[in-house]
Amino acid sequence: MVSKLLLPSLLAVALSACTVGPDFVRPELSVPDSFIQSTATDAPATGTAPAATAVDPAFWQAFGDPQLTALVEQALASNHDLRIALANFDRANALLRGSKFDYFPTITASAEGSDRRASADQAPGVAREDRDGESYSAGIDAAWELDLFGRIRRSVEASRAGAAASAADLAAAQVAIVGEVARTYFDLRGLQERLRVARENADNQRETLRLVDARFDAGRGTEFDTARTRAQLEATSARIPALEAQLAFDMHRLGVLVGRTPDALVAQLQPARPLPALPAKLDAGTPGELLRQRPDIAAAEQRLHAATARIGVATADLFPRFTLGGLIGSQAVDASALFERGSETRFVALGIDWSFLDIGRVRARIAAADADAEGELARYEQTVLLALEETENALVRYGRARAEDAHLERAAIDSATAARLARVRFDAGAVDLFEVLDAERTQLQAQDAFAAARSRSTIGAVSLYVALAGGWPDTLPVREAIGRR
Repeated sequence: MVSKLLLPSLLAVALSACTVGPDFVRPELSVPDSFIQSTATDAPATGTAPAATAVDPAFWQAFGDPQLTALVEQALASNHDLRIALANFDRANALLRGSKFDYFPTITASAEGSDRRASADQAPGVAREDRDGESYSAGIDAAWELDLFGRIRRSVEASRAGAAASAADLAAAQVAIVGEVARTYFDLRGLQERLRVARENADNQRETLRLVDARFDAGRGTEFDTARTRAQLEATSARIPALEAQLAFDMHRLGVLVGRTPDALVAQLQPARPLPALPAKLDAGTPGELLRQRPDIAAAEQRLHAATARIGVATADLFPRFTLGGLIGSQAVDASALFERGSETRFVALGIDWSFLDIGRVRARIAAADADAEGELARYEQTVLLALEETENALVRYGRARAEDAHLERAAIDSATAARLARVRFDAGAVDLFEVLDAERTQLQAQDAFAAARSRSTIGAVSLYVALAGGWPDTLPVREAIGRR
């Protein structure tokens, strides 16, 4: 008899089931066919155009620096921001798994035993022993919402899109952390080069001061020459503490980025290393490829998908909810009689829940869901525009930095030659001390500017890699490593 009741109902449900609310469609965006500066290069011409280097997701390996690679791997395994993003990713997946259980009946088991006695007032004229009673029951209950209008399906769809957005957020966090590690590392190496330049120039100026002092002691110089030379030496020496402080900041930052204490990497990073050679060209691809690569765009798209699905969840409340409930159990006045043939019980019911007076509230929730989706659409479009802007700026910055490098390198070489010749001419008495000091000051400025520019070029390459979504590894942070910390 139960089958006769249920089968027509379930057949009717299957035939009439539908999913209300809009289906998600990826927005069509108008983007240019190519970037304004499709490849980033402004290095001096060598007669043949260099081949463009494609952006490798594991871009840090292209620099050929084992220490940088080790730092990136440590950061991907132990960085605390990545641990937070991973926890959010795990949470979203757990919520998705939980939402899928709404597809199935909720089954519970219960049992109860009672011993009661009615009072004499409740049962007048009844003997005391006849006012005592026992009751025992055990059963299995099942409740199942029939998803006729897709409320559960839309809810699961929203949860699935939310989990995909969390995965993209984790990927975006990986890109950001890898980029920050690389930028900080190359800034540190650039500072070490600038510190070397400052110390070397200070040594040269100290030697100049020694010669001027010797000339003064021999009666061939003036106190003015000595004071001016010493002032320039002190100005150059004053650069050194500031550079040392910035170096310490970078070392401390790298320690925290890899999930350790600020002082953990100081000894390891103290030895100076040169900045790496850079490719003459980097293939930026097309804006269309950028939209497929950037994890922040993927996250924005999935949040728009989730917001669209939630419109369907809200819309389903306009229609009745059908629930199927049932119970199979046993009831008896004696525990020994439970589960005997005569004590069996069963119950099957089809429920309908539909509030006609709540339509205003439902439509208000639908309007709110529509507004959320509209906001997510605007956020998605803004994310795309910002990604295009960031990439265009990175291409221009990298290309201009390479051109700046070429000029400053020549300036540094020529200023060193001029300083050397000025000293030779000064020793021969052909020029005065002012020209020597001016040449040494120019040398310091040119060499420091070139070292700073080389650092900016390398950091510009990192920024371009990050803008193009390089550093989006397919692996998640290592949970085992996280658990040991």
